[in-house]
Amino acid sequence: MSKTVSDFIIERMYEWGVNRVFGYPGDGINGVMGALRRAQDKIDFIQVSHEENAAFMACAHAKFTGEVGVCISTSGPGAIHMLNGLYDAKLDHQPVVAILGQQARMSMGGECQQEVDLVSLFKDVAHNYVHMVTDPNQVRHVIDRAIRIAKAERTVTCVILPNDVQELAAVKEPPHTHGSVHTGIGFSVEKPVPPQSELQKAAIVLNEGKKVAILAGVGAAGAPEELKEIAELLGAGIAKALLGRAILPDDLPYSTGAIGLLGTNASWELMSECDTLLMIGTGFPYSEYLPKEGQARAVQIDIDPKMVSLRYPTEVNLIGDSQATLKALVPLIIRKEDRSWREKIEKDVADWNKVVEAKAEVTANPLNPQKVVQELSSRLPDRCIITADSGSSAGFFARNLKLREGMMASLSGTLATMCPAIPYITAAKFAYPDRVPIAIIGDGAMQMLGINGLITIAKYRNRWRDQRMVILVLNNRDLNFVSWEQRVTSGDPEFSGSQDIIDFAYAKYAELLGLKGIKIDKVEEIGPAWDAALAADRPCVIEAMVDPSVPPLPPHITADQMIKFTEALLKGDAKEFSLIKQTFKDMLQEVLH
Repeated sequence: MSKTVSDFIIERMYEWGVNRVFGYPGDGINGVMGALRRAQDKIDFIQVSHEENAAFMACAHAKFTGEVGVCISTSGPGAIHMLNGLYDAKLDHQPVVAILGQQARMSMGGECQQEVDLVSLFKDVAHNYVHMVTDPNQVRHVIDRAIRIAKAERTVTCVILPNDVQELAAVKEPPHTHGSVHTGIGFSVEKPVPPQSELQKAAIVLNEGKKVAILAGVGAAGAPEELKEIAELLGAGIAKALLGRAILPDDLPYSTGAIGLLGTNASWELMSECDTLLMIGTGFPYSEYLPKEGQARAVQIDIDPKMVSLRYPTEVNLIGDSQATLKALVPLIIRKEDRSWREKIEKDVADWNKVVEAKAEVTANPLNPQKVVQELSSRLPDRCIITADSGSSAGFFARNLKLREGMMASLSGTLATMCPAIPYITAAKFAYPDRVPIAIIGDGAMQMLGINGLITIAKYRNRWRDQRMVILVLNNRDLNFVSWEQRVTSGDPEFSGSQDIIDFAYAKYAELLGLKGIKIDKVEEIGPAWDAALAADRPCVIEAMVDPSVPPLPPHITADQMIKFTEALLKGDAKEFSLIKQTFKDMLQEVLH
């Protein structure tokens, strides 16, 4: 049988190194599904229970492997479902290619069923490259460019395939005529280094600083040793943007942990008191948690010139690869003999660690979510992969886990969307079947899309020799983070009509799917639950009944936030008594420790 356009696409992606795609079928993409069936020995098609989760999995594949992620869906509704997961990839700068079906060419413009103008719809999320194939002669260069541009720009690209084109005869090599395009396979990863003159300018700023702070993001992930070396020379502390949670282990005494609303007090003190700031591979968006403008001189290292001097006015911008640039910069740095600033940072870190541990021990009704996550910290398996969903779960992920060298971690950093935690760990398990992925997710995200994600896990779990995966569901029957935002940001009591959600038997649902389910509501059950889950012969859901009144407090509470919170209580919050009690007990730990 002669090869079709779809066969050629699958073969071409395989030649590019793609060996797994995530998606869901439909009649708009059946030609490609047929080609995937014929090429099962080359590319593994993972049927994901929802197209949005398929896009999340493609994003996670890119995050955890460094390879391009590929997701595939039918036309119209399937393509629309993918958008949120693709925006997650775009905003976190991950290379993802979306392959979308479309109605037949002769039908377009006729308001055909499931006909959507996909080029226009995807023009924002895939603005670097979105094209519809209308001629088999286009296929080679459209696929080649979609993959190459996704890699080069670290972004989302999109290929749209009318269903009749999918079944046409393949053209391996376009005709050698005017207007034809002849592309090839291959992509070289560059590690650019700024010119010596700029490195010397940066060194002058850093050498003159007395109190140097470093803010590192996921763009510095390939440079852990260089980060340690420059921090040691500068006597600096290192705060980590949330996407860069795993770039350095948390046992470093000068690593102040996360920064921002979900960050640590040690990071707040670091930024509030520094006179020099070095930012590396980060697009951390909240300027109020950086030094006040004019307080500090600043140097930034980033591979993307569009991202420098964006969050803080920087004096020197070094455009280059983080590792290569730091290697070139380190020989120009003079070791600071006065270590008083470093000593203060290390004391702040030690003090904060005591506070976090004390807060986890505060009693709650029924469970303190900080305690549930804290009990995991010492039990984390070597080389595990941790994900968190958006909301309160991200806060506990940021503060209560101590990550070690060799671990990976991620979440939706810039889009901060709900629902990626479970598809992220599922993609991680496919990529690293010998490692243990762990997701921390709230009950809101679990009801929105998480229970769908468990179906995908149940379908494929028998592929993995080591089936260990753990999903912690924080069940408080409340869209908790937004409830606190209503109180602290708007001064409004919780609106139960928008915030209360029904109870759902997450552990029992897991058992229904053939997974392991554990439900806990007593403190003495927490440790044994983690032990059982991490030793299970199958994926496990831990359903922890937690107190919605435990506050996800920022590292520094402003007067305005206190006023708004008081206003919310005076207006009559349904949880008023428990809110006052839990907030008082939580804040008291900062005084006592």
